[in-house]
Amino acid sequence: MSTPFRHTEPLPPASAAGTVAEVYAQIALDFGIAEPSTFVVLSSAPELLAPAWALLRESLIAGPGSRTGKELVSLGVSLANRCPFCVDAHVVLLHATGDHALAERAARGETPQNEEHARLLDWGRRTRLPGADLEPYPFPREHAPAYFGTALTFHFINRIASALLTENLLPAGAQRFRAVRSIAGRALSRTVRRTARPGQSLALLDDIDAGEAPAWARGTPVGVAYASLLRAAMSGAGLLDAEDHDLVEAALQDWDGTHPPLGLDGIPDRRERPGARLALLAALAPYRITDEDVAAWRRPEHSDHCLVHLVAYGAFIAVDGIESAFSAQITQEAL
Repeated sequence: MSTPFRHTEPLPPASAAGTVAEVYAQIALDFGIAEPSTFVVLSSAPELLAPAWALLRESLIAGPGSRTGKELVSLGVSLANRCPFCVDAHVVLLHATGDHALAERAARGETPQNEEHARLLDWGRRTRLPGADLEPYPFPREHAPAYFGTALTFHFINRIASALLTENLLPAGAQRFRAVRSIAGRALSRTVRRTARPGQSLALLDDIDAGEAPAWARGTPVGVAYASLLRAAMSGAGLLDAEDHDLVEAALQDWDGTHPPLGLDGIPDRRERPGARLALLAALAPYRITDEDVAAWRRPEHSDHCLVHLVAYGAFIAVDGIESAFSAQITQEAL
């Protein structure tokens, strides 16, 4: 039987208990998809699963602003990160909003005809580049927490999906067919159009005082969820020794958002620094992680929980660099 998972074997959702079961229940209610693989793959680490879901829910689903607009931003992010799984998912979700023609233009790789839609898609793409000039925003300034949070959510989820899932959103790649995309979207339409109350995911978090929320989301559930995910993801640094940790941090410090060349220049050899290699690939090109990369790092003590944490750590270093650029622009606005 085929599985959407690479490198890990999550427990069947039916066996979920505690926080994992509670997260699955809320995902089914508010996202409309029972146990989506993007979250099931995190289930071996509930401390990552809950804040990842909370950030998505509080920004994309419950945050202010048009769901179509936020799906376009998510699509732009996913295109910039070269995540076909997530690109296909957002095409289906655009169908769910009722924007069927827009969804199919996106499926064909075409620019939206509506200027506002085109600006949202382009803005999402440009968020991959730390320091890119993202102003003027293609949304009201008061909606920034939801749009910034949505972009950062998918910068994280894209990397998890590319590293740990296959490219097929649906079995046998059925999402390639227009009729399947449309039917799948229509099945989600009622949930997508329903209003969700902000803040309801925060009860799933271990510690809602995990850290200070970033300036662009202070005082919102998005900010609480982001701080919680930041704390959980960065704990994966403990899987690296000090030298590997410093190497990864230094490599990301000056990252300009570009994808590594085919030769993976600057990425450590798996035979020498397998942990640093995995973390850096998760940050910069998770679609380049291979079975050989994972095998070179894994030891008997390295469970799926460890692998998920290491990938999440690498992913979030990139996310944090993008977020820092958001915060810097907000600070400049205030001066």
